[in-house]
Amino acid sequence: MRRVLLTGGAGFMGSQVLRDLVAAGCEVVVLDKLTYAGRRAHIEGVPCSLVVGDVCDPGAVRDAMRGCDAVVHAAAESHVARSLGAPAGFLRTNVEGTRVVLESAVALGVERVLHVSTDEVFGQVGDGIACDVDAPMRPGNAYAASKVGAEALVHAWRHTHGLPTVIVRCTNNYGPRQHPEKAVPCWAMAALAGEAMPIDGDGSAVRDWLFVEDLSRGLVAALLRWTPGATWHFAGQQHRTNHEMASAVARSAGETPRFARRPERQGQDRRYALADAQTRRALGWAPRVSLEDGLAITVAWYRAHRDAWA
Repeated sequence: MRRVLLTGGAGFMGSQVLRDLVAAGCEVVVLDKLTYAGRRAHIEGVPCSLVVGDVCDPGAVRDAMRGCDAVVHAAAESHVARSLGAPAGFLRTNVEGTRVVLESAVALGVERVLHVSTDEVFGQVGDGIACDVDAPMRPGNAYAASKVGAEALVHAWRHTHGLPTVIVRCTNNYGPRQHPEKAVPCWAMAALAGEAMPIDGDGSAVRDWLFVEDLSRGLVAALLRWTPGATWHFAGQQHRTNHEMASAVARSAGETPRFARRPERQGQDRRYALADAQTRRALGWAPRVSLEDGLAITVAWYRAHRDAWA
């Protein structure tokens, strides 16, 4: 790949993918609306072309995509709690934005489109269950439903227009540059300030945690070791209850865990899990960063940047 369009490249996940694409020798164009979670500061010093624009704007998308061999479509609204009260923005960005990207890719003859999705498309699963790539989708909130809709469009454009596409699903990401509306940075900043960490309900919901650098390596591998029509699962296989994870964050910050209990989130999914053995075999991928080391890196970053989100 010579030139790659990365949508959402100034966000948390996107800014790490940008770094790894550049390290792999790619010329990268970043398309980002620079909303509250996408920031110029995230990509400062990283060689790229930044186009400030909305992924739902066909003109902006085509201008940014022109001359690109591949697209990594990572732009999305992703905060579940916000999607419960304001789903329209999630449907617009995640569904309509994906349609615009796909139509532009067909019109411009892009050779590869990698779409970033989530484990939440499957909804909650029971203990001991992990979803393979063809498991039934039962989204439990508006965010998850919007990502199901986006995946459906990817399949449709592949089938109807012959667009070469790949879908990537991942478990919960954490790491530097993540907005503190998300769990780990929220807990880290509270712990570093000596405050109680907010936790919903009894904290028994289970998530699987994957350090952002490990996910990014996987995305770049999926793009460069191209298998048209594939769906790849990237999982940390580090399942923790929210109570356990928040406690680990506090300990990493050198603090004793203290909690501020909130009502359980409406429609809380108890557990997500992905089966990723196929990905590990085919792409030669596996997480390299332990949960302990990943949290140490993350907490150190927020310690050094605690004023960045004021």
